[in-house]
Amino acid sequence: MLFNYEAVDGTGAKKTGSIDAVNVDVAIASLQRRGLVLTSVHEAGDSGGFLGKNISLFDRVGMKDVVILSRQLSTLFEAQVSALRVFRLLGAETENRVLSNILTAVADDLQAGSAISAAMAKHHKVFSEFYVSMVKAGEESGKLDETFSYLADYLDRTYELSSKVKGALIYPAFVVVTFVTVMILMFTMVIPKISGILTDSGVQLPIYTKVIMGISNFLVSYGFVLLAILIVVGFFTVRFIRTPAGAMVFDEIKLKIPYLSGLYRKLYLSRLSDNMNTMLASGIPMVRALELTSTVINNKVYQNLLTESMDSVKGGKTLSESLSAYPDQIPGILVQMTKVGEETGEVGPILKTLARFYSREVATAVDSLVSLIEPLMIVLLGGGVAVLLASVLIPIYNIASAQ
Repeated sequence: MLFNYEAVDGTGAKKTGSIDAVNVDVAIASLQRRGLVLTSVHEAGDSGGFLGKNISLFDRVGMKDVVILSRQLSTLFEAQVSALRVFRLLGAETENRVLSNILTAVADDLQAGSAISAAMAKHHKVFSEFYVSMVKAGEESGKLDETFSYLADYLDRTYELSSKVKGALIYPAFVVVTFVTVMILMFTMVIPKISGILTDSGVQLPIYTKVIMGISNFLVSYGFVLLAILIVVGFFTVRFIRTPAGAMVFDEIKLKIPYLSGLYRKLYLSRLSDNMNTMLASGIPMVRALELTSTVINNKVYQNLLTESMDSVKGGKTLSESLSAYPDQIPGILVQMTKVGEETGEVGPILKTLARFYSREVATAVDSLVSLIEPLMIVLLGGGVAVLLASVLIPIYNIASAQ
């Protein structure tokens, strides 16, 4: 929660700003620890009106911000800068207002005697459970610089992969949206006017022209009803997907869609291998690594799989034995490579190799998908435009010929 404040410092100078805190009491305590005498503290939305509320909407903390932050933390800890000074410095220099307030709050907690991981855990929307556990492992091992370096590398790879997937889909999505918009305008504004001319002419209309005119009449008469139905269906579908049962159904569907299922599976396997390697390299035990990976893999099917594998490992089985019980989700090569890693004591490096392999597979699959989508869209869009033009131009040509 964001609070705006007005205060006076030790020299008598007026200070204004904002601070992110759980509640107003925590905000006041944090500001007083900075040596400020408060004159006013209120929630950002209370006096900022519409613009005040927009601060939390537009100054969000994205994955890119966390990647850069992790890299900065790694560099500063490697330079033997104290933790308190690190977070004070980054809090003052960070341009993102929300992240700046969070780093300042972390610094306040550190000054009050809190551990870094415990201070970060209070801001779970920015620092995930995986992130906090990695930092905690770094504190326990005394290798915080290496931990933040691992985190920066891991988040950088994750961000690059997700950006590639999203970027590849922007062009097809833009073309489809543009085409649908143009078609709706044609059916609701152009075709109705031409339909009147064709109907009054008395010429026998082809079946495809009648179909086009029927669709146009339907959209003109019931377009808003159809739009309302689609909005309601979309609303309840989204609500259902956000439930545990709905999320499970949606994730199962993603793993059954032809071609896309292979892409999703490789993406999850890449995420699984990369997470496990990063945490094992940081000294996190296998059971805890499986537990944390299940929370960040972002698929209920694989989440349940990892949770059950964690229970199997607790029961004395090896990781490869636990994963081999799921041949539909875990390919044999991953199981065999993991088994080799267990026998040689190199599970981490083996998982790192697998993560790179599956990342390349995802990149290749995305490129292939895009190269397949583009000509397919051209054919479909061209065919749609051709049918629409033929249904209008051929009757007009017949009218002109009859005269």
